[in-house]
Amino acid sequence: MFTGKSGDGIGSLTPVGNRAPIQMAKMWVEKHRPQTVRDIRGQTATVERLAAYAEGGTFPHLLFAGPPGTGKTTAALALCSDVFGERSSENLLEMNASDERKLESIRTKVKQFARTSPLGVEFKVIFLDEADALTADAQGALRRIMEQYAETCRFILSCNYSSKIIEPIQSRCAVFRFRPLADDQVRMQIQAVSQAEEIKLDEDACDAIVHVSLGDLRRAITALQVSASLDTHVTRALIYETTATAPPEELHGYLLACKEDGFHPARRRLRTILDNFGLAGTDLVNQLHRALYDAEFLSEIQKLEITEMMAQIDFRLVEGGGEALQLDSMTASICANLSA
Repeated sequence: MFTGKSGDGIGSLTPVGNRAPIQMAKMWVEKHRPQTVRDIRGQTATVERLAAYAEGGTFPHLLFAGPPGTGKTTAALALCSDVFGERSSENLLEMNASDERKLESIRTKVKQFARTSPLGVEFKVIFLDEADALTADAQGALRRIMEQYAETCRFILSCNYSSKIIEPIQSRCAVFRFRPLADDQVRMQIQAVSQAEEIKLDEDACDAIVHVSLGDLRRAITALQVSASLDTHVTRALIYETTATAPPEELHGYLLACKEDGFHPARRRLRTILDNFGLAGTDLVNQLHRALYDAEFLSEIQKLEITEMMAQIDFRLVEGGGEALQLDSMTASICANLSA
């Protein structure tokens, strides 16, 4: 599932202290990618429908929509493998539409592949990853190609937001919605990978991976590999250290300092979190927003008001506001709210 989207440079990490590093010749996301539709974890309804296509040996144009790391690319490649077998690579064109998003790419590369005859099978497949990055003109050209070569070529489009795909293309596709994986499904896969790679994974480290992944299995496996590249004994602290994520108790400590200690102690705690975990301002706001709802020492009204404050700070940071000043402003607002 890795096509240069994230995780580059894992082999260059340097072991810390006396930790025992492990040599990794291949990305684990690729190494442990399911090869058949039936092997895909989660997405039960989608897997059943795709498996029926695989058994029938044919399928219509498909549109896979959902957040990153939920199995869209894996599903497309596994389906082609099930239908074509050993001839899959000969009859499959895989393109990342975010790299080749212009009209010219659709008119040349895609059309040239679509017009050639399939090799030993009934039809060829063009898989366009991140199709929502295509320009409107490119999508218009793609619609015409889908019509013209429907007998000998099928399209599989994947995107994060189906609303960015023009309606004429959506109406020609069977649409599949991919959802973030459930925590137990992520945990099961992480444990399977750690056993296969002979990594000692602490139980609370596995919970930490589930926490930081947010249902993104690619992110979860990458987090495990990055940590294992530093030490074959993966601990909770190592997971948070290598994923630039502050543990929930650290964020709760900051909120508690705002409530009980006042502005300056809370500001010092905030700076410690930023320095220790290498967080950018927007990262901190997003992680704090997630941790807010587990803070049992805050009332419902306080959580609602703090959420509104964080939304304003996040907007200012995205618009280019100074990070230090905006985070201090957030801290001052939270302190004022909780002390009232």
